[in-house]
Amino acid sequence: MDDQEDEKPRRDRDGDVPARRPRRFPSLRRPAAPRPDGRRHAGLRRAVVAVAVLFVALAGVLAGVVAGGHVGTDIGPFHARLSVSPSTGGGTTIDIPPLGSLLLDSHDGPTHLTVELGALDQGRVEALLDDPASINRATQSAVDDVQNGVIRLGLRTVGAAVLTTLVLALLVFRDTRRTAWAGGLALLITAGSLGAAAATVRPQSIEEPRYEGLLVNAPAIVGDARRIATDYSRYAEQLERLVGNVTQLYTTVSALPVYEPEPGTTRVLHISDMHLNPAAWQLIRTVTEQFGIDVVIDTGDITDWGTEPEASYVGSISLLRKPYVYIRGNHDSGRTAAAVARQPNAIVLDNTTTTVAGLTIAGIGDPRFTPDKSTSPASVGVNDPTPDMLTATGDKLAATIRSSPRPVDIALVHDPAAAGPLSGTSSLVLAGHTHRRQFEKLPEVPGQQSTTLMVQGSTGGAGLRGLEGEEPTPLTMTVLYFDQQKQLQAYDNITVGGTGQAQVNLERTVVTQPATGAPLPLTPTPTPTPTR
Repeated sequence: MDDQEDEKPRRDRDGDVPARRPRRFPSLRRPAAPRPDGRRHAGLRRAVVAVAVLFVALAGVLAGVVAGGHVGTDIGPFHARLSVSPSTGGGTTIDIPPLGSLLLDSHDGPTHLTVELGALDQGRVEALLDDPASINRATQSAVDDVQNGVIRLGLRTVGAAVLTTLVLALLVFRDTRRTAWAGGLALLITAGSLGAAAATVRPQSIEEPRYEGLLVNAPAIVGDARRIATDYSRYAEQLERLVGNVTQLYTTVSALPVYEPEPGTTRVLHISDMHLNPAAWQLIRTVTEQFGIDVVIDTGDITDWGTEPEASYVGSISLLRKPYVYIRGNHDSGRTAAAVARQPNAIVLDNTTTTVAGLTIAGIGDPRFTPDKSTSPASVGVNDPTPDMLTATGDKLAATIRSSPRPVDIALVHDPAAAGPLSGTSSLVLAGHTHRRQFEKLPEVPGQQSTTLMVQGSTGGAGLRGLEGEEPTPLTMTVLYFDQQKQLQAYDNITVGGTGQAQVNLERTVVTQPATGAPLPLTPTPTPTPTR
């Protein structure tokens, strides 16, 4: 009964039986037509994904360049740091802290190269000083060092950018395919940027740098960098022969009958105004050894700017293995004097006295610190305080000498303009600064001893400035001979020729002691010029 009741057709509210609807099988249904807005949503979604992949790739490239776009390398005796950064104009910056920077228009493209020169390798510097021929090799190897460093920097930058992008894409998308697209895009962006820079390299840009910081004064001080580099390269080639000629010169000098140093003679080597010339150290060492020098006296300007990086230049003082008495020049800073004082054989005088090899020496540093000025003496106006400053410096040292418990044999000042007040305080005053040799008697003071002023040329050939003229400034030094009574008996003026002049000249002057009240006669005896 129940089954029959279930099979009865259902009636609506009016009692009519509704018509039965035919059943539709799923397989016979017509597919629904796609909606136009669905296509738009799919295209928009793909565009959003593409933009997201591009954004992640750019973010990964930037992060990778910042994190890994740098490399350390050795360029000659320097430890350098090379780094690359995004840029719209390309170019290269060479940082030389704390002097400033050189800006080079070296290439185009969206990458900027920065080369930061760091500390000097003391071992490499000493090797350059010990082996003159290595200067040329160091120049050639420096180019290879830069090229190898740039190649390593490029590979490291590409690797860091791609790896950072892959990690970032995995964290953002969690999808292998999208991660691969982001990594490939990062590789394309990084390699393309570096390739554009390499394709537009302009090697001649090194000839026209722009300067920042203290180096703004470099063009006026250094002059034509191309010509100086060429001249110095030629000069370095002659250095080995120059050193050999000093040895030959000693053989010639020792045979001269004009003056034979007596037993107990003290030999002093007077140098001045090195101005960072590395060629000077080997010559000083050779003269010190060949002439049996007892003490070296340096009357200042051992550096150019007095900066911390330059302080490593004075490390060669310890290689001389002789007492080294030094006063500060106007190109030397307090840091320079401190660096000299750290050398085990060095003595820094600043209105003080010392006794070395039986000689009592008094000295005072230059009151000025003017690294941005030319080394040649400038004309001084009537309102310029420099003359009064230098005279006051001479007065200070004169007071120190007069109060010394021991008679002073040699007084040291950097600028000969400060020597005037020292007349009568000692028999000899040594100076430098002018880059020209000078020998004169100071005005006598009644009742006091006569005083001779000897001004040295430039032992460093005026540094790079010495290569600016048609004839480079020669390297000069003087050997002084003192007898057991600490009186000057003779002196040898040694002059090393400039670029292309592989020669060393020596002029010996014998000081004959006059009778009381008579003028001091001088007998110069030039020696033959040995050449090779």
